Amino acid sequence: MKPETFLLHITQNSAWETAQKNGFYTAPSLETEGFIHCSTPAQVVATAERFYAGQRGLVLLVIDSERVQAEVKYEAGSDKPDELFPHIYGTLNLDAVTRVLDFASDPTGKWVLPPL
Repeated sequence: MKPETFLLHITQNSAWETAQKNGFYTAPSLETEGFIHCSTPAQVVATAERFYAGQRGLVLLVIDSERVQAEVKYEAGSDKPDELFPHIYGTLNLDAVTRVLDFASDPTGKWVLPPL
């Protein structure tokens, strides 16, 4: 998988476990905003800092965008209109998820991207 073809999505480990039971992954934003938020590797740490401060039990879904069955669009972020973020417009098929990595901040609260 080429680096430019993968997306990252931050979620609770419990949500990933539910997805495995359901046979697909979804996120609350799919219902409220119409898509699942994702990030590129260059964006994911800043995303974690903005939206996941202090949270525990997170995982990082490594998604092969070429395997995603729903439409993927790159769109401006609501709080970062000059930056394009990948959005998945539908549920995520599990076979598009190539790896699931533990995702946590260090002891000082700084987020660290695990080796991809």
